Amino acid sequence: MKNSPKFIYVLLAAIGLNFTATAQQKIKPTKPNENNLFSAGLASAFIGGLYDAYYPYKQLKQHGDFGLGAPAQVDGELLLFKGNLYQTRYTGKTTSLADTGKTPYAIACFFRPVKVYKHSGTLDKAAFYSYLDSLLTNQNGIYAIHISGKFKLVKARAFPPVAKPYLPLAAMLDRQHFFDHTDIQGDLIGFRIPKFMEGPHIAGYHFHFLSIDKAFGGHVVDLIAEDITVEIDPLTSFTIDIPQTANYDNFDFKKDRKEEIKSVENGKKQ
Repeated sequence: MKNSPKFIYVLLAAIGLNFTATAQQKIKPTKPNENNLFSAGLASAFIGGLYDAYYPYKQLKQHGDFGLGAPAQVDGELLLFKGNLYQTRYTGKTTSLADTGKTPYAIACFFRPVKVYKHSGTLDKAAFYSYLDSLLTNQNGIYAIHISGKFKLVKARAFPPVAKPYLPLAAMLDRQHFFDHTDIQGDLIGFRIPKFMEGPHIAGYHFHFLSIDKAFGGHVVDLIAEDITVEIDPLTSFTIDIPQTANYDNFDFKKDRKEEIKSVENGKKQ
């Protein structure tokens, strides 16, 4: 029996639909790399004085829901937690931040913890970092770390906004504002970065704090932890967005800024 023109048309249409469906499946967007640390800008350049914002917050959130950094002109501290942006200003007050602005420097990842630990009892800063070291056994690993619970003390800081001509951050330590948060509950959002990434990143531990009511925060310079839960997400790659600006093009990367970074991280000259 010969196939009618109508039958052939239906058959070809069905094949065409199948080809279309297959093609659509092939071009479906891939999932974001959930094990990647993304950096907008370089830490050494930011600490050296590149405070003009260039990278949109909206784009930053495409690379992660967890992270930290700085607002434009060093106007306080920046934190990204559960996909929401927060800014802690030099007054110590923390507010939710719209994603319409830009940042001069920030790091972010999609936080997907694979290990959870609970610790009861008091840990000062030294004991706290020793405890974390005992959990993070790969000395060359990149770790995203979320810590929640009770703190006897969180000493945080933030800088006021600065104007041009910009000075390196280590030359403005006298402008810092410190806040002592006592007997407080909240979250630490941070990372431990290995030594081989020093320069583009800040090697070692780096934490920002956010109180449970989202009203207080800042860059952590000291703490006493009480009862805490530690969530760890090991990351396996990192990417850096390089600023396409004249200031970046002319920035002097030959200068060793390791001591400056230590001073800025600890809030005092080393």
